[in-house]
Amino acid sequence: MSKILIIAEHLDGKLNSSTARCVSAAIAAGPASIDVLVLAADAASIASDAARIDGVSKVLTLSRAENAHALAAILAPQIAAIASKGYSHVFAPSTTFGKDLAPRVAALLGVAQVSDIMTVQAARTFQRPIYAGNAIVTVEAPASGIVVATVRTASWPAAANGAASAPIEAANADVSLPTHTRFVELSQGKSDRPDLQGASKVISGGRALGSAESFEIIYKLADRIGAAVGASRAAVDAGYVPSDLQVGQTGKIIAPELYVAIGISGAIQHLTGIKDAGTIVAINKDAEAPIFEIADYGLVGDLFKIVPELEAALAM
Repeated sequence: MSKILIIAEHLDGKLNSSTARCVSAAIAAGPASIDVLVLAADAASIASDAARIDGVSKVLTLSRAENAHALAAILAPQIAAIASKGYSHVFAPSTTFGKDLAPRVAALLGVAQVSDIMTVQAARTFQRPIYAGNAIVTVEAPASGIVVATVRTASWPAAANGAASAPIEAANADVSLPTHTRFVELSQGKSDRPDLQGASKVISGGRALGSAESFEIIYKLADRIGAAVGASRAAVDAGYVPSDLQVGQTGKIIAPELYVAIGISGAIQHLTGIKDAGTIVAINKDAEAPIFEIADYGLVGDLFKIVPELEAALAM
């Protein structure tokens, strides 16, 4: 039977929901056990949250000062050392964190990485998207090595919190850590809005907004319904919003219950990022825009008239 190790993603002492989504993918593989590894300067509170996820057998902690910041070069040797102690799989979320970390872990273990797992057919057989999601390929990992994989979080629901907590144990990884990489600073936008990758509702704007000032109508509508804000690559490239709001193949892959695309034509790289959304609503003045081919509901018209009317209606 397989034994899966999941690398917990966290920031500012809070466990990211991507970890629970990785647990769902791990459960589908039918393993003998699922352990979660938390690497931090002080892993106690994060480990406590991870221990409550349904399906987790045990939580391992590696608390050391060097783990205060999620530097892939620092974390990877420790993960490889733990994975070598009887694990058949190492899963990480297919987020910026996981995409940075997993290739290093795979290289240290001498195996090829499996990327963006969207379905599990067997313990070592998976499906993942290719060609911007236009095709799905079946990948079988060799039986001889550890499977290092990233999980496409948009394709998996977050495992629920259980009534009981899994045991928490301190792990030991006696490895030398590299000194060529150091943390300088973390620059991130602060917002009271929901996190884009975990939000149940997302409103995104595109190049048709025309300017950063005009993008304010997207923020206002999002705040009215408690939604996260996203953007197309064209809007990001034009400087309307920062790059951390980009949705799509080269941005964030999301799966909200409701996705509203405003002034977005629907380039293939953008559609790849929202294909798992529950309900898609599109607002665009071009009735032939590709976004309407996948939208559940579409409004053809001037967004600068439609969006304020929607906000006003919601305010009543």
